[in-house]
Amino acid sequence: MSLIERQEALASLEGLLASAIMGKGRVALVSGPVAAGKSELLHTFAEQAAELGALPITAMGSLAERDLPLGVLGQLIQDAPLVLEERERAMALLQEGARTVTSSDPEPETLKQVDAQIVHALCTVLLELSERYPLMIVVDDVHHADRASLLCLAYLSRRVRFASIMAVFSHSTHGRYAETSFPTELLRQPHCRRVQLAPLSQAGVMSMVADELGPQAAERFPGEWYALSGGNPLVTAGLVEDYQAATRAAGEPPDELVPGDAYGQAVLSCLHRADPKMLQVAWGLGILGRSDSLDQLLGVSAEYVTRELHSLAVAGLLTMGRFRHESARAAVLAELGAAERGRLHRRAAELAYDSGSSSTVIAEHLLHAGNVDEHWAVDVLEDAARHALREGRVEPAVEYLRLACRICTDEQQRVRITTALMRAEWRINPSTPTGHFTELTDALHRGNLRGSDAVVLAKALLWHGRFDDAQDVLKRLSESEEKLDPDTVTELVVTRPWLRCSHTTFLSHLPQVTSEQSRAAILSVASYRRLESAITLAAVLTRGPREEIVAVVERILRSSRLDEMSMDTVESALLALTYGGRPDKAAPWCDLFIDEASTRHSPSRQARLSAIRAEIALRQGDMLGAEFHGRLALDTIPLTSWGVAVGGPLSCMVIASTAMGNYDTVNELLDQPVPDAMFQTRWGLHYLHARGRYSLATDHPQLALRDFQRCGELMGRWDLDVPWLIPWRTEAAESCLRLGRPDQARRLVEEQIRRCGTGAPRVHGIAMRLLAATSEPRHRPMLLRQAGDLLQTGGDRYELARVLADLTEAFHTLGEYRRAGMIGGRARAVAQECHAAPLSRSLARDGEANGLVAPGSATEAADVAAILSDAERRVAVLAAAGYTNREIADKLYVTVSTVEQHLTRTYRKLDITSRAELPSTLELGASMPA
Repeated sequence: MSLIERQEALASLEGLLASAIMGKGRVALVSGPVAAGKSELLHTFAEQAAELGALPITAMGSLAERDLPLGVLGQLIQDAPLVLEERERAMALLQEGARTVTSSDPEPETLKQVDAQIVHALCTVLLELSERYPLMIVVDDVHHADRASLLCLAYLSRRVRFASIMAVFSHSTHGRYAETSFPTELLRQPHCRRVQLAPLSQAGVMSMVADELGPQAAERFPGEWYALSGGNPLVTAGLVEDYQAATRAAGEPPDELVPGDAYGQAVLSCLHRADPKMLQVAWGLGILGRSDSLDQLLGVSAEYVTRELHSLAVAGLLTMGRFRHESARAAVLAELGAAERGRLHRRAAELAYDSGSSSTVIAEHLLHAGNVDEHWAVDVLEDAARHALREGRVEPAVEYLRLACRICTDEQQRVRITTALMRAEWRINPSTPTGHFTELTDALHRGNLRGSDAVVLAKALLWHGRFDDAQDVLKRLSESEEKLDPDTVTELVVTRPWLRCSHTTFLSHLPQVTSEQSRAAILSVASYRRLESAITLAAVLTRGPREEIVAVVERILRSSRLDEMSMDTVESALLALTYGGRPDKAAPWCDLFIDEASTRHSPSRQARLSAIRAEIALRQGDMLGAEFHGRLALDTIPLTSWGVAVGGPLSCMVIASTAMGNYDTVNELLDQPVPDAMFQTRWGLHYLHARGRYSLATDHPQLALRDFQRCGELMGRWDLDVPWLIPWRTEAAESCLRLGRPDQARRLVEEQIRRCGTGAPRVHGIAMRLLAATSEPRHRPMLLRQAGDLLQTGGDRYELARVLADLTEAFHTLGEYRRAGMIGGRARAVAQECHAAPLSRSLARDGEANGLVAPGSATEAADVAAILSDAERRVAVLAAAGYTNREIADKLYVTVSTVEQHLTRTYRKLDITSRAELPSTLELGASMPA
């Protein structure tokens, strides 16, 4: 440690030494807070003594040796260059003095009388030595010296005034002496000077860091170095060591200054150098985190605490009554034994409870208290868990509830807490709560599980495919003669539409509630949102999307946050938009809630939302996005934790990977074991659909048809046979075409179109593509153009690429090679955008085989640019990109009628009939307006 900001003190000591060498003895008392650099100053000064013409002899006080009589004086005698006779006489005096102190009366006056002659004789040895050599006597940490040594040093200090001796003593400002009169005795001597050291200034800290790490490292964190060290040189050195360790570990300087082990050890070193009372107060401060009630925690006076806190602050270890960083607090607490730490935390919990502190503060102390038997502890832990869950702090909530379960003696209350614990653990990993199933089921049999908690248990059992157990829970709830309370009615009312969408077969097992009960139970806004969201999803999956669905769902989502009960609300609302044909509206909302789940440390919710995001991307034709979000969902929580819902992310990944040609990945996904119970749920439908798509892509149409037909059979049985959920008829129709059954395929497609109505343009467009495949060649372009327009509206880029590929083939079959070339180029562009490698390769092969000219050539781009006006080209660019007429009008600040007129003229000039035929050069070569 360099002598930064200590040059003035060193110069003062050198001046005093010069006087001593001239025969005018001097005494210096170097004072300062703990670890302020006093030892370094004395060490440097002692090394310079010979150059200045003096002989240094040194000693150091130690708290561990404080009870060793004449220990410090003995160090000085041992270090002094005495002749043999002098050394023997001095050692004999030390032994006699030690015996005298040990056997004497402990009263101070008696000790002084007994030691007087020995003190005089020992000091005479050093005074006589100074007649031969000018002496510099250095004692570091003199406040830790034993009492007998202090008496000798005080005696010596009074007699050095006319000797060639300089005595330098260092002590901590707030150190406590065995002989309390020692500093007063020294300072009243006219030849004694106090040399005061202060903590380093910010500039001093920066200079110290620059010396060790270079100026660049110091300047990167100018405020942090000082704020974390408080100007304490030893703590600053610890920070520097942590910075160097972080640099070595990362191979480059860290982006932020983070205190680590060296910092914590430096703080501990400061405390161990100080008085034990300071360490005791530091322990208490570590327990409480603040200085309030510290006197009551430690059982000492307020004055005692104030004094020690001031000492810690002056040493630079505290700021505003707190440790400067959590690493310091953690290091201090690590010094405490487990039993003592538990005792202090238990006492801190009692004090916090008595003073009306928040339940979170009390609960944190209870967690570390070990044995807890306070009658109020369970209620406090429950309340703290509720607050933690509301704030998104799931892990602490789980810890609070686990402790509450462990110490609760009331069985019914423990069952309620266990149910809350199951819900909380679900947020982290849905497989964790399975450990509570047996306990909660047994509690249900004993009549200790409340109605609403029983419904929650049933839903958890359903998630994990334990349908028999779930059915038994619902049956017992139905057979119970107890009157349903409002919470139970609310849970039943909200669960009914949820079951309708996911586990239809269980609707008959759910207890019935009357309309009056429903109206009386749904009192909170959160419950109403849950119900409205679930009903909206059920309506979409049974009756189809309505025009007002976007407004309804966005109103629900705007007022929703991922608190304890709202995940069902958010999930149902997002799925209602997704299945209702508005994945474009669902995507930004889903991204927003994924970010919120991440910040709230809720992996389970993040995974479930990622699975929905994968489904959204799939319906937009974003195969890469679907694969990414599906993989994220399965990586966030283990596959075994997904229960029957594993079909959701798995199916998205299978369909996306199939479209991208990653068949090895699909094989790995389909090799993953899935629960048989999944095929009794909505997620099983998605899985059958995905597996059928893969079979179809790998030329196994019979296997694909079997999966699609089974999917349709289940959807019909559950009254969920709607095309916007899964368009199984169009998939089955494609399988039939591959099997050479065009008539059966056409019947399936026509039925699909009939069921689409006007609310499902995406599925309608897919069906129109298959209808074209079953029609005569001359009718196909018209049908495919209609399919393209529908898919532009529906927003599915991948299905649009398939339509364009079929339209290219249709034009080529009819001999319209120019149109075939133009549409083929656009088809390739859209397929590449979707990362649909097999489709892109197929289009490239067909283009080369048929000698089609790619429309992306410079010649055709120039032709198109020459034909269209600037206004027509701007409209055509946006139309080719998939924007609706209304969206184009909004972007270009024109009317919808103007957009329609520009498109009509563009179609006429390019000899096309729909936006699906717009050439790819418009999309890829023209600039999009801002």
